[in-house]
Amino acid sequence: MTTNLIYEAVKTALKDGEAKVNLREASALTASGSNVGGRVIYDDAFAPLRLANPIRAMSRVIQTIGSDEAFVAKVGNATVIQTGTTNPWGYGVNNNTGSPNIATAFWQISMKSINAVVPVRTAVLSDVNKLEESIVADLMMEFGQQEALSMQQNSDASGSTTVQTGGVYGLRGLDGYTGSTSAAAFGTSGSADTNGRHTILQVLQASSSALAYNDIVNLATALPPQFWNNPTTAWMMHPTTLNQIRTLKDTSGLPLFLDVGVKDGAFIGYIFGHPVMPNPYMDLTGTGNFPVYLAAWDQFVTIADHEEMSIQRLEQYAPGFVTLFAEKRTVSTIRNPFAGVRLYA
Repeated sequence: MTTNLIYEAVKTALKDGEAKVNLREASALTASGSNVGGRVIYDDAFAPLRLANPIRAMSRVIQTIGSDEAFVAKVGNATVIQTGTTNPWGYGVNNNTGSPNIATAFWQISMKSINAVVPVRTAVLSDVNKLEESIVADLMMEFGQQEALSMQQNSDASGSTTVQTGGVYGLRGLDGYTGSTSAAAFGTSGSADTNGRHTILQVLQASSSALAYNDIVNLATALPPQFWNNPTTAWMMHPTTLNQIRTLKDTSGLPLFLDVGVKDGAFIGYIFGHPVMPNPYMDLTGTGNFPVYLAAWDQFVTIADHEEMSIQRLEQYAPGFVTLFAEKRTVSTIRNPFAGVRLYA
């Protein structure tokens, strides 16, 4: 009987491309049937939650269709306000006498690609419901993790040693920008990879080994006041750094940041009125590191996603397997270097 079933299945597979055979268990099952001929029934597959890319939460995100994305910022003053001694008021025409007038800053970055190939046995796909969808969903979240690492830590400069986060093939990470303790500045203008490498204003920690209350105060003060009331202005730091802030105490041993016990007063949910976004892809406190950022994120960072994202199911890739291919193209940049500041150890 079994031989006939298999024979018929082979004929059906040759004719229709596939066939299933249910060979009835001949032995008597005892107790639960486990390990004595019982069947394992799989629950629907799911993908454990990953923390993808916190920088996307409040940053400016746009769509693009090109291979490169160019960014333009209007800089300078058209009047003499704060830049000269001539009175800008009155009925006389103010002939663009400001400095540096109405110049623009311009830079261009090529789209970056991340991709992955996942082979899955067809037998497993037939046994486990929703496995294919779960693999694709998890792969997208994994892409988000890799994107976050690159967007935070990578240096895309020539000769970059940050190969694990993309190097010259990865994104222009926040930590890859130069810093200054005196002033932020736009990078040089042009379409070369060397252009658009802005300078970020940074505040030096009092000690590279530990955070102090005044470090947070100084960083908050360093952000230009025009960004203080921006709805996307938020702190970003590693969860471990956040825990260090929670443990800061005064001379009497009382915590400097108190939990007031209500939803809007979460324990370090806000610092000086700005929300805190945990980012596990950031540096911890240490020499040469950037443990805390404070920015108006929709002004500070722009992410451009390519409109076309490739997700393919390749059935002829290898016998007995279905191969899933996914590719995502994106690019990121600091759009306005004056809209964010960072702590430097």
